[in-house]
Amino acid sequence: MTSSVQPRTTSAYYVQAILSFALAGGGLAIGIAYLPVSTWTRAFLALGLLYTVTSAFTLAKVIRDRQEVGEVVNRVDQARLEKLLAEHDPFRVDG
Repeated sequence: MTSSVQPRTTSAYYVQAILSFALAGGGLAIGIAYLPVSTWTRAFLALGLLYTVTSAFTLAKVIRDRQEVGEVVNRVDQARLEKLLAEHDPFRVDG
């Protein structure tokens, strides 16, 4: 049985991803707050920022869920194939 090794995410990469996200979101939020425009324009841009962030999380979740379903299907197909190969005896004579 062949098992595929899943690469694990390191702690440093995890922290880097969180800091990068926080820096990008925080910088954009500060930029919107200090933008020399009316309050309504600032509110519209802030709402757009929130919508973009929530859609990015949703997209990441959908992609992850789809990948996990594909992995489960591949494991089931692999198990079926291995069972068929284990049961197959090319030298068996049916009588």
